[in-house]
Amino acid sequence: MTPPVRARRRRWARAARWSGWLYVLPAMLMYGFFVLRPLVVTVQYSLYHWNGIGASRWAGLDNYVTVFTDSDLLKIIGNAFVLIIFFSFIPVGLGLLVATLVRRLAGGPFGTAVRTILFLPQVIPLVAAGIAWSWLLSSTGLVNQVLRAVGLGGLARAWLGEFDTALPAVGVIGAWVLLGLCTILLVTGMSKIDPALYEAARIDGAGPVREFLAVTLPSLRQEIGVCLTVTVIAALASFDIVYIATGGGPGLQTTVPGLEIYRLAFAQRQVGLASALAVVLMALVLVCVLPIQRLTREDTR
Repeated sequence: MTPPVRARRRRWARAARWSGWLYVLPAMLMYGFFVLRPLVVTVQYSLYHWNGIGASRWAGLDNYVTVFTDSDLLKIIGNAFVLIIFFSFIPVGLGLLVATLVRRLAGGPFGTAVRTILFLPQVIPLVAAGIAWSWLLSSTGLVNQVLRAVGLGGLARAWLGEFDTALPAVGVIGAWVLLGLCTILLVTGMSKIDPALYEAARIDGAGPVREFLAVTLPSLRQEIGVCLTVTVIAALASFDIVYIATGGGPGLQTTVPGLEIYRLAFAQRQVGLASALAVVLMALVLVCVLPIQRLTREDTR
């Protein structure tokens, strides 16, 4: 190859690299401006005492110390972890069961209708879902009317207004919203499993339970990881449903970090403390999500 040809190829390769950067540069600029810049500013605010209007005062790590020592803030963070049970584990567990039944029993138009009905909660705005469920779970709502109609009136109560039941009731709303998403993801994953694996399991004498544990569950490793990741983030970052359904009450029983960040920043004018809680929340999301991603990652070795 002559030197002029090599030089032309080097110029072409250099031009191709620059053109590639030009294609992704707008996306990188948007990501930096709308994601990285607010993140850096939030970390900066967390190091100051500031009411959002006047002069700020250096606080160092005082705001973080407050987050980890204030009993109310610790309870609020604990509420978010309780919601993980309802927002994540219950939808994924029920989603596996429903997806298995859909795969076995539903085919053709019936299967499409089932999947559409299950996915409807994802289409409904969370604000509308919160309002509808607050009506259903009120003291005179449909849930209590059904309980009284079947002779279980002693169980009727204001589910979202009592200290013992408010947080689980919010969790039920979140589980209802996320069940359809988990089911659709898992049904899609099951459709990709080789039918020969099920036939081999049946030949070996495996029943439905053994077939599920030996074939279905291992094959859905990545889909389960996606479901857990999405639902854990939804639990820790929840705001809409709680704000509409209970407003964080009664007391602090259903207050979650997202709602408390909003209150601290805009109602109590403690921007520094709100920013510190936001940074801690982001760290908690990463601590919860990264192990899930690692455990459910497909081994390519």
